[in-house]
Amino acid sequence: MTADNPPTAFDLASRQRDISVAEFFLKNRHLLGFDSGAKALLTTVKEAVDNALDACEEAGILPEIRIEVKPVPDSDDVFVVIVEDNGPGIVESQLSRIFGKLLYGSKFHKLAQSRGQQGMGIAAAGMYAQLTTGKPLHVLSRVAGQPRATELYVSIDTAKNRPEMHKKQQVKWNRPHGTQVEAQLQGHYQKGPHSIDMYINQTAIANPHVTLRFDNPHGEKLRFIRSVSELPPQPVTIKPHPRGIELGMLIQMLNHTHCRTLLPFLEREFSRVGRKTARAIIAQAGNPLSARSYPRHIARAQAQALYRAMQAVPISAPRTDCLAPIGETQLEAGLRKELKAEFYTVVTRPAAVYRGNPFQVEVAIAYGRPGGVGLEVAADGHIHKTARQRHGAKDDATEASARLLRFANRVPLLYEPGACAITKAVMQTNWRAYGLRQSKGALPIAPMVVMVHIASVWVPFTSEAKEAVAGYPEILKELKLGLQACGRRLASHLRNTRHLQQEYDKRTYIEKHLPQIGSALQDILLLSDSDKDKAIVNLDETLHRRRKIR
Repeated sequence: MTADNPPTAFDLASRQRDISVAEFFLKNRHLLGFDSGAKALLTTVKEAVDNALDACEEAGILPEIRIEVKPVPDSDDVFVVIVEDNGPGIVESQLSRIFGKLLYGSKFHKLAQSRGQQGMGIAAAGMYAQLTTGKPLHVLSRVAGQPRATELYVSIDTAKNRPEMHKKQQVKWNRPHGTQVEAQLQGHYQKGPHSIDMYINQTAIANPHVTLRFDNPHGEKLRFIRSVSELPPQPVTIKPHPRGIELGMLIQMLNHTHCRTLLPFLEREFSRVGRKTARAIIAQAGNPLSARSYPRHIARAQAQALYRAMQAVPISAPRTDCLAPIGETQLEAGLRKELKAEFYTVVTRPAAVYRGNPFQVEVAIAYGRPGGVGLEVAADGHIHKTARQRHGAKDDATEASARLLRFANRVPLLYEPGACAITKAVMQTNWRAYGLRQSKGALPIAPMVVMVHIASVWVPFTSEAKEAVAGYPEILKELKLGLQACGRRLASHLRNTRHLQQEYDKRTYIEKHLPQIGSALQDILLLSDSDKDKAIVNLDETLHRRRKIR
C-alpha cells in the first residue's frame, strides 16, 4: 500500500487477528515483574515458593522448602533456579497445564485467602525462561502413594497459550511426595532490600511455621527453621457477597445458575443472604420480579432493579472464616526470631470489608537496638547500664528512617513501595504524637521496624506483578487504626524508658556523693567507721527501695 493507494476497509479487516494472553504478556512482561534481571530472578523464586506454601498448607503439611540459585558455568547473567517442596505433589494430568499455560489455576474463582490469585505466576516464569535462554521448565512431582515421580519438560506455545511437552517419563525420586521446579533464565543476583535473601528472610517472619533452606550463588547457605509447629487455620471458601458484585456480574450469575427460581438463587449463590433477606430483596426490587421468577429469563432492566435492591437492603457483613491472619502470638514469635530489638508489639484488627471482600489488617513494631536502650533493672532493683552502653558503642541508626516491611496474604512486597497503600498509611500517621521524630510525608526517624500485613480473599493489587496494594478508603482506614494502636503502645514504652533514664541519672548523681554524705554524717553524729559504713549501706538500700516495690 502507498500514499496514493491507501488500504481499504477490507484490507484493514484482513489484518485483524486474535491475541493470545501469552503473547500479550510476552511483550509486556514488565506487568508480571520481569522488567529487570534482578527482579526476574526474585519473581521466579517468589512464584515457586508461594505455590509451594499454598499447596503444603492446603494439604495439612508443615512446609519444608529448599531454594537453590546457582550460576550457569561460563555465563555472567544466566542462572538456574531450583525450588523443591514436601507438598502433596501434582497429579500427572495437570502438570503440563499448571506450568505451561497462563491464567490456569484453582484460586482465581475461589473466595478464600491464598497467596496465588491469578493462575499465571509460575507459568510466566517459565515463559520468561524460554524467552531468555530457550530452555523449558524442568518439573519433577510425586503424589503420595505413587511408586515413581513424573518428570516433565514443558514450555508455552505463546501463540495459542497452551503447553508444549518436550519430554515426560516416570523416574525414581527419594521424596515420598512433593514437587521440584527448575528454570534456567537470564537474571542478575544481588544483595540488599530487593534481593532473594530479603524475600526469604521476610517470608520466614510472616510464616513462622515454615522451614526454608536457601543456597545462594555465592555459596552461602541460609537456614530459617520454623519457630511454630502448628499450621495456620485453613481458610473456608465463601460465596460472593451482594455488596461485592456489580451489575454485569449479577447478570452473568443469573444466566449461569442452576437454580430454577429467584428465591433459592439469592440464598445459595450469595454469602449472608438467608430466606428472610432474600424475600426482602425481591420485595424491594418490585414487580414483575417474584420469588418464583426464573433467573435466566430476567431481563436487563429487571436485573438492574434487583441489583439496586441488593445494595439497599441491610445485609450482614461477609463471613471472616475465609481469612487466615498470621495472629498476634505467631507474628510476635516470627519477629523475635528474625529481628532483635528491645520492644515488640503486635495488633490484629477486627475483620473489615471493601467492595464486599473481607480483609484483615495486622501491624507489628519492633523498636530499638539489640541490648535495649542502654539500661536494665537487675533483680536487686539496681539500674545498670547494658554492655552496649558500657562499651560506649554508638548507633548511627538513630538518625535513619524506620524500616517498613509490607505483606499481603503472608507474601513480602519488595517493590513499588511508593505506590502502595501500606506505605501511604505509615507516612500519613502522625508518629510525632507517639514520641518519634518525623518529617512531613515521610517515614518516622527511629531505630524501628514496622511490619504491616493485609489478609484478604482478594487483595487489590495495583498490577499483575502483585507488588503494591491499592488505596481503597476502607483499607487505608484499617491500616491507620492498626498503626495508631501500635503507636500508643510504643509511646507508653518510650515514656517508661525516659522515666527510667531520669531515675538512673538522679540515682547515679546521689550514689556518686554517698561517701561524702557518710563522712558528713560521721562528723555530725560522731559515728564510728563501722557505723558510717552501715549508714552508707542503709542510704543505698533506701535509694533503690522504690524500684524494688515496682
